[in-house]
This record gives sequence, C-alpha cells and structure tokens, in this order.
Amino acid sequence: MRIATWNVNSIRQREGHVARWLERVQPDVLFLQELKCEAAVFPAATFRALGYQEAVVGQKAYNGVAVLSRLPFEVVHRSLPGLPGDDAQARYIEVVCGGVTMIGIYLPNGNSGGDAGYEYKLAWMAHLWARAAALLAADVPMLIAGDFNVCPTDEDFAPGAISATDALVRPATRAQFRALAWLGLTDAVRALHLSAPVWTFWDYQAGAWPRDLGLRIDHVMLSPTLAERLVAATAERDERAREQPSDHVPVVVELAN
Repeated sequence: MRIATWNVNSIRQREGHVARWLERVQPDVLFLQELKCEAAVFPAATFRALGYQEAVVGQKAYNGVAVLSRLPFEVVHRSLPGLPGDDAQARYIEVVCGGVTMIGIYLPNGNSGGDAGYEYKLAWMAHLWARAAALLAADVPMLIAGDFNVCPTDEDFAPGAISATDALVRPATRAQFRALAWLGLTDAVRALHLSAPVWTFWDYQAGAWPRDLGLRIDHVMLSPTLAERLVAATAERDERAREQPSDHVPVVVELAN
C-alpha cells in the first residue's frame, strides 16, 4: 500500500500538478492539505477520471483537507474529536481504508494570532494526542499523515531557514510532537533516513528554494503494526522545481502487504 500526503497550497491552482503526479506515482491514498476552497468547488471530476474517489472537508479561502483514494474507504470523522463544536477550521479528516484507520491533518501553524494563536496550536495537538492514544489503546492499526507544522529536531531544518522563536520549533511544540512519538508512533521518514536532510517545505520568500533553505514539517506517523510493514519513505523534492509549485512537496510512504 502506498500512502502520500501533500500540502498543495490551493487545489484550484495546483489541480494540474496533482493530476500529473497521481498519474506518475499512482499512490493508493493521497491526503491533501490547504485546499483553500469549499467542497463544492473542489475539482473532484479531474481525480475521478484518474480512478480516485474523494472526501473533502473544505473552507472558503483557508485551510481545507481531503483524501483521494483508489481503494474503498469510509469517512469516520470530519473534525478532530474533542474540539469545540463551533470550531470552523477545516483541518482534520479520518477514514478507514484497507483495515487501517488513516488520519489526515493540517495542524495549525501557530505563528499568527499572537498568544491565542499559539495556544490554539497546542490545544489542537493535545486533542490529536488524545485521539491517537484512544486508537492505540484499542489496538487499531492507524497512521497520521499531513502538514504537522512542526520541525521535530534541529536536523529538520536547514541552518538559517527558521527563527528559534518560530512556533514550528518552540519547545512546547516539539514536546507535543514527542508525546505523540512516545505513544508508540513511528516517524516514517526518520525511521529510514536517520539523520540525512529531508526537506518537505521551502518558503516562497528570501530565495529559500534556490538556497535550499528547507524544513521538514510534513510527516507520516505509523502505529507499531504499520511500522513493521514500512519499506520506503520519501519526499518528492522535484515537485518544488515545477512551474508555479506548492511550497510543499509530497511525502510518500510504502507499506508491505
């Protein structure tokens, strides 16, 4: 099974990029983030023509997550369990596919909105931890894939690419990420690439791409039974070199049957 995640930074602008990539790589499941559109205008027909069915949690102009799958799946949740009912940010989708619970996330950045914005990020991560803990306690094979907006360690960004005060690297952010790992989740990329630079994001500003000032903030976390099946985990760096690309690239994980 091949599972991928990609923050596309506007699906309507990157529709062609995603379609071309699906034709080439042919993942079984692709999680998308930062759609920046409501579900009604998501370009579903393009992806259905390639054999992918979709589930979309959209939001006008901001956020938004989706799953594209060529395998049958069932949507379990369209928002993160535990969040207040009036939370309108489209950041979470949970499905069951091939006997595996798969969670796609667009975790809050935490750099906007002052202290309240950062507290929202930490609260969101705490609820994600609780959901993962519940699934693991029930011995459910599960994974979390998406834009975590976290550089887990200093090896996950190029020197000079990010400020030490940025919400992606602040101690409390990293502590929450470690708490997920300590539940028993495996960071798929780091499991196979222990210390090599693997960037998944290059800012549009300050020449980040030509200077290779990248970050690793897009992750796939695997429960123990899935980690045992892990055979490959890669970041598709070449997508950042396309014309009018997303500032993120796909991360692809392959699990043995």
